[in-house]
Amino acid sequence: MTSYGGRVTRSPLALAALASAAVPGLAPVSVQGVTARTGEQYQVAFLEDQEGRRWVVRLPLNAVAAAQLDEGESLTRLLARRMPFAVPVPQGYAQLKEGGRAAVYPRLAGEPLDWTQLPAGSRLAAEVGRAIAAVHNVDRGLYDEAGTPSYDADTYRTRRLADLDRGAATGHVPTGLLSRWEHALEEVTLWRFATCPVHGNLTDRHVLVAYDGSDDAGAGTVKGLTGWERAQVADPADDFGTLVTGCAPAAFDTVLEAYSHARAERPDKHLERRARLAGELRGLTALLEAVTSEDDELVESRAQALRRLDQHAHDTDLLPPPTRSVPAGSPAFADSLEGGELPDLDADTGSTPEAAAPSTDDEGKGLDQGGAVTPDTEPAMPAPAEREDGGDHEAAVAPSAAAGDQQVTESLEFDAPAGDEEANESLEFGAPSDAHVPQFDPTEAAEPNAGDDDPSGPSRS
Repeated sequence: MTSYGGRVTRSPLALAALASAAVPGLAPVSVQGVTARTGEQYQVAFLEDQEGRRWVVRLPLNAVAAAQLDEGESLTRLLARRMPFAVPVPQGYAQLKEGGRAAVYPRLAGEPLDWTQLPAGSRLAAEVGRAIAAVHNVDRGLYDEAGTPSYDADTYRTRRLADLDRGAATGHVPTGLLSRWEHALEEVTLWRFATCPVHGNLTDRHVLVAYDGSDDAGAGTVKGLTGWERAQVADPADDFGTLVTGCAPAAFDTVLEAYSHARAERPDKHLERRARLAGELRGLTALLEAVTSEDDELVESRAQALRRLDQHAHDTDLLPPPTRSVPAGSPAFADSLEGGELPDLDADTGSTPEAAAPSTDDEGKGLDQGGAVTPDTEPAMPAPAEREDGGDHEAAVAPSAAAGDQQVTESLEFDAPAGDEEANESLEFGAPSDAHVPQFDPTEAAEPNAGDDDPSGPSRS
């Protein structure tokens, strides 16, 4: 039972003392604190002990953060030996007098990635795609065992709509965004997909990368993923929400192609559109959390972020292009199949019940052995080299480098979206990158680069 009555922060020396109490034999010789700003969920410090080992101390600042820390720990312990990269696993805890407990982690190898610097066609971009696929390919039984939330596509869409209603009730969400998001959530064709285990809050600063020492920014290897507190079984597009707007379009194509090849199940063709929606809805989530915290300054900060988003979000359409109703036997029908789009079948167009009926042998595949099309079955995403907009994915193809058993030094990153003046809290288990320039995030209300307050540290591990 927690008893948080407000934000309780401690000095770096106090955090070092907590680490010493949490891990037997840990004798700190140096400590570096990270200032916790308004709206952040955790206070963090990096330290080194007398044996040269590097550690991260993470202290929750409210009851919600304390609960999320415990939930994330259950999952990462199950994932630690099953992923091709490192995940943060606590080595000890120290109880806090206000409730909850501080966690101490080994610091993971690598430095936080920057989506804006991800090169198209690079080995690193392909590595990112394969890393995300590895998460989505996890046996969902592990997530069930860890007690994470689980949704099917329709239930998840309904949950998003409920959040939209809550946001509208605050009076802080621009009507343009409310309308845009509502139309996307009510477009049922976007929501025909199979849910899977997801990271749930993936940003570039959760991706730890080691480079080969060359000047090639694309010659890195993904060493770890941090920030698992919001993991759940949900929409795979959620893990692309910050990536799709943060990196160059060609780099995103490289990531998506590698991801598509590595997935156990073929991604659906509307994943990119839902990823853009997920990225925008991060701002709504941040607002709702601020309202719950009853922090008026933070609420205004995140409302301001949504007003900025409203100014440019409408440049990108979230809805799929309309489909034409054509006779099943017409040349246009054949052309539409070649283009990867399934046309609407309607009695008025001349299609017959036989043509519209699904094959009993291939139900759900969209095209049966005789060439008949199932009208109410969502076709799978086009082959990895084929985009919905007709463009080609760039080849992303470099062999993946395994990172599984390497010694890791952890990077904890703030898992809730940061507010306006505050940084996205760097709980970097690895070395924070001073050169990091994050993409525009609707959860950051004042300056797009407000999240850059990482403590100094080596830029390459």
